[in-house]
Amino acid sequence: MLLRWFSPIFLLVLPSAPTVRTIVRGIESRYQHAKTLKATFFEAYREGGGRRTAESGTVYFSRPGRMRWEYESPEKKLFLVDGTNAWFYIPADRTASRAKVKESSDWRTPVALLAGKADLNELCRDIQLVEPATAKSAEEKPLAPGDYVLHCDPRDAGSNSDLRSILLEVNTQDYLVRVIIHETGDVETEFRFGNWEENIPIAEAQFHFQPPSGVSVVDEGALSDDVH
Repeated sequence: MLLRWFSPIFLLVLPSAPTVRTIVRGIESRYQHAKTLKATFFEAYREGGGRRTAESGTVYFSRPGRMRWEYESPEKKLFLVDGTNAWFYIPADRTASRAKVKESSDWRTPVALLAGKADLNELCRDIQLVEPATAKSAEEKPLAPGDYVLHCDPRDAGSNSDLRSILLEVNTQDYLVRVIIHETGDVETEFRFGNWEENIPIAEAQFHFQPPSGVSVVDEGALSDDVH
């Protein structure tokens, strides 16, 4: 009788782990439904196994296809995409570079996801959920308990793109907290995001760049034409 009385307790079913498809849908739903986004970011870059450089600041996104990266440390810089051109401005150098979005090497496809210009199925040929217990490296392990890490094999890897592999970490609220991009030449770029805010008012002027007086503008497209 006692076993029969308590047996319902042992019939509780634990929730199953989400599938890759469920996680991807959560990410895309989160970012495709947001008109504007704001977050703090940390960016680290390393090439050829050399010294790792790190920067941080605040980033803003506005659909479709606009973003503003305000680098605050260790040096003030601005990277801005207005939907047509990508601008990179360093106040201390009094120079700004301009490139068409489709020609800009800094307009990375994983970041384009945040600005509503791509989805994971377009970006990835294959997406796998990395189990923490079977992670092959420290970077494949989640930063926080409960986060999920996805491994993406880019569709155009090995063709006209330098992309080789991408790791994306998402938290339980479907926000991206980390993106790691591996490219040819042993190049690695890591982004970490925090303090996400969505559908907040952002002035239209934030996504337009007017070079200050005395600032030289370099057109990367024109330089490329000169080389060829």
